[in-house]
Amino acid sequence: MMLSKRLSGVEESATIRMGHIAKKLQEEGKEVLNFTLGEPDFKTPEHICEAAMRALDLGYTHYTSSAGIEELREAIAEKIREENKVDASVENVIVTPGAKQAIYELMMSVLDEGDEVILLDPAWVTFESAVKIAGGEPKWVKRVEEEVKYESLESVASGNTKIMIINSPNNPVGYVLGDSELKEIAEFAVDHNLLVLSDEIYEKILYYGKRHVSIASFNGMQERTVIINGFSKTYAMTGWRIGYAVAPPEIMKGMLKIQQHSVTCAPSIAQYAALTALRSSQECVAEMVDEFKRRRDVIVMRLNEVGLRCLNPEGAFYAFVNTSNHGDGIEFTERLLKEAYIVVTPGSAFGLAGKDYVRFSFAASIEDILEAMERIESTFPEARHFRG
Repeated sequence: MMLSKRLSGVEESATIRMGHIAKKLQEEGKEVLNFTLGEPDFKTPEHICEAAMRALDLGYTHYTSSAGIEELREAIAEKIREENKVDASVENVIVTPGAKQAIYELMMSVLDEGDEVILLDPAWVTFESAVKIAGGEPKWVKRVEEEVKYESLESVASGNTKIMIINSPNNPVGYVLGDSELKEIAEFAVDHNLLVLSDEIYEKILYYGKRHVSIASFNGMQERTVIINGFSKTYAMTGWRIGYAVAPPEIMKGMLKIQQHSVTCAPSIAQYAALTALRSSQECVAEMVDEFKRRRDVIVMRLNEVGLRCLNPEGAFYAFVNTSNHGDGIEFTERLLKEAYIVVTPGSAFGLAGKDYVRFSFAASIEDILEAMERIESTFPEARHFRG
């Protein structure tokens, strides 16, 4: 049997593949340190788990409305209005089995064969694949250590450009888009009549006074922005598979059709747990972010001490590290794996701009981070010459 043509340009997820490599080595008895995980290493807070158990006891184990239970959609709309300053209502909200499903549904709803989508390079691996599966063509604008400018977006745009994707706080680089960049993107989107997918899944994981601003709150942007978010990162609920999109009504209807004919609805029990997550104290979130900040400070300091130039993560839980003093990102990844049993993700998995980088997830214990730095220093003794 032949696979469909639409899959010919779609690669296996590099982040998932590297995670499988780490697991295989661990099963072989190797003392592996895994820095590939894109998920918090904390337990889901107890009050959220208790809400799921109550849902089980109450028999909430059947299909829900395809768009999600009314109470959760209203809570999400309220959150978007109050926190993100976007005038959302229940009619704008669809609850999905994971934010990744929401991205897939959006692409399938709005892209036709040959439509172009602008991505900021490097970008999370699923964006490009979702575009290609839907028949779209990715167009890349570099955004590693320089800000996005109107002119750079203009240089890749054409009459076929339909969507632009932004992700702030960002995976894999860790930057947070500020007001000036968001203004440039918003002006470009309005001038070129583009839809913007704004992935805001890491919005609560911020450091040193950085703040999250949704581009949908800018003048003229609400009607052309789809906010993608979820509960995986903020509440350590990756396995619960619960995300959402906030979209203009017509796009919402298209996404709902895809959902009805694919997954039907998000898991019922996870929806009730998510409702409790939103409506309860957010102290658990603050505690997790404080711990991420502590780890961030340690890994950034130590990576620079061992002679690797680490970009300063402003949000999310990733360190994007320049390896050009020791080869490109793939060479560095392979050497770390073979000589130090440390598993990271090569930056090239996220786009051409990541060629000389690797991504460390610091969703790992302080002990593992410190041990990894010791192993790196032993594996790359020449790195000492590049300090400072």
